[in-house]
Amino acid sequence: MIKLDILSDPICPWCYIGKNNLDRALLDHPDHPFTIEWHPFQLNPEMPAGGMDRRDYLEQKFGGKEAAVRVYSRIEDAARAAGLELDFGGIKRTPNTLDAHRLIHWSGLEGRQTATVTRLFRAYFEEGRDIGDKGVLLDIAQSVGMDADVTERLLNGDADAQDIRERDAHARARGVSGVPTFVLANQHVMSGAQPPELWAKVIAEIGEQLEAGRS
Repeated sequence: MIKLDILSDPICPWCYIGKNNLDRALLDHPDHPFTIEWHPFQLNPEMPAGGMDRRDYLEQKFGGKEAAVRVYSRIEDAARAAGLELDFGGIKRTPNTLDAHRLIHWSGLEGRQTATVTRLFRAYFEEGRDIGDKGVLLDIAQSVGMDADVTERLLNGDADAQDIRERDAHARARGVSGVPTFVLANQHVMSGAQPPELWAKVIAEIGEQLEAGRS
């Protein structure tokens, strides 16, 4: 198997689009060679713990309402082309995602990481839920089969918070400046929401290499 490390943030629309494109390719190639692991990268590491009003955040980030509308119009088009219907209007707050990344980390220890990432994306972009809220995160944990009592106890403490910050800082120190970022076999890096056709080509090329190595 080939390790595919994915750096992502569950409030990044391009990350959701990139994941959906990858999922489509994997669905078409069920014998794909990837073992997938998700890694933390916060788009807004300085975000207040309680998050902030979504409209204020976007206008500050993009320099006004009109600029934000232009940017998100393009994102909506790309999402729709990828088969996603995102409800940006339903998002009221932009959260701090530290706790969401902690949940992704813990879910990985139980082999439920991709399911958790999927639920986080769906909750935020399609259901308008605040994934910085511990109650929402606990509900997501339960929905993928994680132990509610253990998860609640962890969320109410600071377990692994510093580890998430350090992993985020390590990624930036290695040159990661945006997400999604995909790292194949700890050697090849691809940035951005790659189309399913590219993933199909990568899967085919890896398959040929593995077959050649066996002959």
